[in-house]
Amino acid sequence: MRKKTAIYLIFTIGVLLGCSRDSDVTSPQNSTGNKSANLLATGASANDILSNSNFDQLLIEIAFVQGFRPTDEALTSFELFLRQRTFKQNIQFTFNQLPSPNEETLLLDEIVELESENRTVYNQGNTLAIYIYFADAPADSDDESEGLVSLGAVYRNTSMVIYEKTIRDLVGNSTLVSVADVEAATLNHECGHLLGLVNLGTTPINDHEDPEAENHCNVQGCLMRAELQFGGAMMKAMETNTSKGIAPIPTLDAECLLDLQGNGGR
Repeated sequence: MRKKTAIYLIFTIGVLLGCSRDSDVTSPQNSTGNKSANLLATGASANDILSNSNFDQLLIEIAFVQGFRPTDEALTSFELFLRQRTFKQNIQFTFNQLPSPNEETLLLDEIVELESENRTVYNQGNTLAIYIYFADAPADSDDESEGLVSLGAVYRNTSMVIYEKTIRDLVGNSTLVSVADVEAATLNHECGHLLGLVNLGTTPINDHEDPEAENHCNVQGCLMRAELQFGGAMMKAMETNTSKGIAPIPTLDAECLLDLQGNGGR
């Protein structure tokens, strides 16, 4: 696959999750029909995901490279997150095993190309479709020597990538935090952006966007917080929570919950 130039937002391993936005990629010019509704800016479908006004069913395509399928535990946690924060009660998953693109690293433009080639579900009738690609290669922007890694990214209104290999490498042999924990935290965080958090399609009720980390929350401990720290700060934080008997996966703070409620969510 030919490399393309892309600009993307990257955070350190200490960041809860490295994220990229829709503006980083270009949508195919020949997309027509009902596919066009799934090729919009990140956050454009926030109200449609949160409320049942236009869609009351959710179909999530889990596309994964062979050998890198996400854990059932993480998907269960992700589904619970969606049920708690949206009014969608009919949520289904479909699985699409794909061959490896055989790349050492992946640019977002390459991920977009893979989606164009392999995505099978789009909005239809009262069903809203989301596509999640679990990759067997890290983000091209990663710099392990500096501790800079990205665990996930959103790039359209119903599209995200999870860097599954990076997650597995990050967790390693930890006895306190599991792959499922980090997968779930990544899925929930990136989904938060699809839901328009923060100030990415869902208007904040009160100002709580981090001035130093665009589209992230400034409330300490929030799921949408971007902790700009070097090293394994995120893993250490989750391990600390576990050692204290606290659930390792961060949750949304009161400000983010208020924003979602203001845009049709729970």
